[in-house]
Amino acid sequence: MKKDAGMVVIFLIVGAVFGGLLGELLNSFQALAGLAPYLVKTFTILDIPPVTINLYIVQFVVGLSLHPNIISIVGAILAVFLLRRF
Repeated sequence: MKKDAGMVVIFLIVGAVFGGLLGELLNSFQALAGLAPYLVKTFTILDIPPVTINLYIVQFVVGLSLHPNIISIVGAILAVFLLRRF
């Protein structure tokens, strides 16, 4: 079965979101207090500040920010592995 680019992007995003949620969940456990700050430390990859476009009838605010953590990167890699496997 051929996987198109849209499916790969969806798997990457879902894997990163689940990885980020797992990282936040691990951050709340006291047993992982020494390791959790390293797992949920974010890295700024892309930061485009918001730009306001005022058309007098409607106003758009557009910006983009990408700050993944280690667990979300692992989640995205795992999602691509699962996509390739199945």
